[in-house]
Formats: sequence, C-alpha cells, structure tokens
Amino acid sequence: MALPDLKFDGTHDHPCNVILAHGAGQPMDSPFMNAFAEGLADRGLRVARFEFPYMAARRTEGVKKGPDRPNILLDTWKDVIRSLGGGEKIVIGGKSMGGRIASMVADEVGACGLVCLGYPFHALGKPDKPRIAHLETIKTPTLIVQGTRDTMGKPEEVARYKLSEAIEVCWMDDGDHSFKPRKSSGRTEAQAWQQGGDAVAAFIAKLNPDLGLG
Repeated sequence: MALPDLKFDGTHDHPCNVILAHGAGQPMDSPFMNAFAEGLADRGLRVARFEFPYMAARRTEGVKKGPDRPNILLDTWKDVIRSLGGGEKIVIGGKSMGGRIASMVADEVGACGLVCLGYPFHALGKPDKPRIAHLETIKTPTLIVQGTRDTMGKPEEVARYKLSEAIEVCWMDDGDHSFKPRKSSGRTEAQAWQQGGDAVAAFIAKLNPDLGLG
C-alpha cells in the first residue's frame, strides 16, 4: 500500500506535532479540516494531513467510494505515523472517523496525545451500539471536542459511558457533529471552530509545555 500524500501547515523547521485525518464523507481539505489545521499552525504548531485510500481515489478516479475496510484504515494511520518518525512526539487525531481510527492505534504507536474532533460514539440512530470499548482502557492522554447537539454522542449519552480517566471532553455549546451552532445561539460556526482550536492548542501545551502554546 502506497504512503498517502501529506499536506503540511506550519513552519518547515518545526517538528511535526500534530497529524489529522478526515471524517468519512469529506476530504482532508474540507472547510472544517482547513480551519483546524491552519488554525493550529497559526498557534505555532506544525500540522500534517492525509487521506485514506478511498478518499484519495475520489480525486484520481472521480468515483465516490465508501470508507476502506477497517484494517486498511488502521494500517494507513500506522504507516503515516511511522513515516513521520513514530508516535513519541506526535499528537494524532482528526474529524469523526479519522479521530476514531486514530484512537484505535494511539496506545499501540505510543502517541503522546490524541485529539478527536466530533467523536462518533455510535452510528446515527444506534445509541444502543456504542463504539467505546477501547476508550474504556485507553492510556494515551485524550481530548474529545464534542458538540452538545451531536447526534453521534450527546452529553447525556456520554455521561453514561465508563471512559478512561485519560480522556477529557470539551463540550461545544449548541454545536452539531461539526460544532456548527444554530443561529439562535448568537454564535457562528467560525467562532465555534476558533474555540475548538483554542481547546486543542491548550491540551497540547499541557502535554508539552516547551512548545510555548499556553
């Protein structure tokens, strides 16, 4: 399997601190992914993005395909991490599915941190089938940024889960799965993304105070 093309944001002479993967339906350069990657770069981090094979094929073949098999998603993540020097000094994560797959390899690769942007705690309409078994025992310091209106994991649902003490959840007020608030909230999507970026930068700063992001 060929190594995915990487897209970088941030200074080239800075160690790669963050690797982000896209969600199931949108590419690595969606408005959401651009906002977080560029926003973290503006905060002093270097960010790498990549696409899973099925999403990369959409660009080259023009055919819309569904996500790859789980083993391919997992192996892609591990290949990208290895290509950037291993997990010791790297925070991994991403949007929805990208963050979920990252959470499944985080302990194995020795990532110093994990960031999930809208974690799909369960599939749409299937709250009785949570995807949390590995989150109950994960050891990697983890930040989950989650909208309070996320239909794949609302506050009352997440409160019932027995998540690892390594996990902290940052709730985005009135946000959906992509943190977009309703107009009645008085907040904009851009403001929500800014808040989410601040939370991620603060989390990474706690992991590595030498970065000077606090």
